[in-house]
Amino acid sequence: MRPKRLYETYRLVYCRCMTSPAHIAMFSIAAHGHVNPSLEVIRELVARGHRVTYAIPPLLAEKVAGTGAEPKPWNSTLPGPDDDPEAWGTTLLDNVEPFLDDAVQALPQLVAAYEGDTPDLVLHDITSYPARVLAHRWGVPAVSLSPNLVAWDGYEKEVGEPMWEEPLKTERGQAYYSRFHAWLEENGITEHPDPFVGRPARSIVLIPKALQPHADRVDESVHSFVGACQGDRSAEGDWQRPAGAEKVVLVSLGSSFTKQPAFYRECVKAFAGLPGWHLVLQAGKHVDPAELGDVPENVEVRSWVPQLAILKQADLFVTHAGAGGSQEGLATATPMIAVPQAVDQFGNADMLQGLGVARHVPMEEATAETLRAAALALVDDPEVARRLKGIRAGMAEEGGTGRAADLIEAELP
Repeated sequence: MRPKRLYETYRLVYCRCMTSPAHIAMFSIAAHGHVNPSLEVIRELVARGHRVTYAIPPLLAEKVAGTGAEPKPWNSTLPGPDDDPEAWGTTLLDNVEPFLDDAVQALPQLVAAYEGDTPDLVLHDITSYPARVLAHRWGVPAVSLSPNLVAWDGYEKEVGEPMWEEPLKTERGQAYYSRFHAWLEENGITEHPDPFVGRPARSIVLIPKALQPHADRVDESVHSFVGACQGDRSAEGDWQRPAGAEKVVLVSLGSSFTKQPAFYRECVKAFAGLPGWHLVLQAGKHVDPAELGDVPENVEVRSWVPQLAILKQADLFVTHAGAGGSQEGLATATPMIAVPQAVDQFGNADMLQGLGVARHVPMEEATAETLRAAALALVDDPEVARRLKGIRAGMAEEGGTGRAADLIEAELP
């Protein structure tokens, strides 16, 4: 056992013996891709006797309450999962400005919600800027629960600076940073916005290490990879493989970037005509099934599906390569066609292809012919199946929910 891992094991055993029930406060936004990865960890902390409060907009409060945590509702100005994805805009500043705006207006709400109820430790999603401000005010530890990749040594030079080079030349870009600086300083934080957002002091990473770019350059004294934290999803519903379905393919672009009727029509063309194939197509809330034209009997179109239940029986997953979907595909050893839509999904698609378990197909190239060719190559390749089996075994050794809870308890004062 490596010395660092040996120390971690000793520390966790010691802390488990010494830990008494604590008040742990979790903070996130109303986005399924940011809330779902944390739910099993929260459920485990509650089961261990801790009082867990979860600051979340009302839209997902019921889902949070299902873990046994106490929701602390607050009102967000961010586009929600039911809103048109076009509300997020198209440029980098379009994407980041809403998070700062939301943080500024959310902070007073959260101060009031926790008046006289200071937690012993703060957990936060990577998007929750107010959580880090509150932890600083309260003088308590803060632990990031990252639902996707984290910064590696050299990330700022290789990714951050090139990405911001043009926006920083504009008055709008400079105003964004100026406002962020001022907000932090008002709250007693002198740190630059970039490390404030991207360099937490402690981070539990809720993805398998296999999905992390440049994993050998990640500081594992800060970031601990625990892999998928998947629990009982029976409450989401079940799904049964139809009789006679020799191959099952699931198509899902997640919960946000689903307004893609033309792409769905290509998927129907690609798979409906393959003998013995059954297609499950999650079209989201912004696409009318009538937009897909005549749909054959071996195609089922839904606005939402119990994804994990289907993947456990599927032979292929056509995904937007979000962090949650990507790791569910790996955990169920399902070959994937990655058609990324936004943010980290492009990098995830490249990672999956690099692992030899997926094909990265850009949206503009996702024709029926391209999708069908990629599908047939993946499902019939024994090497793909071998690699998926090996990755799934490696994920099982990362510890998942139990190790995540252990690491969080180790940070309690």
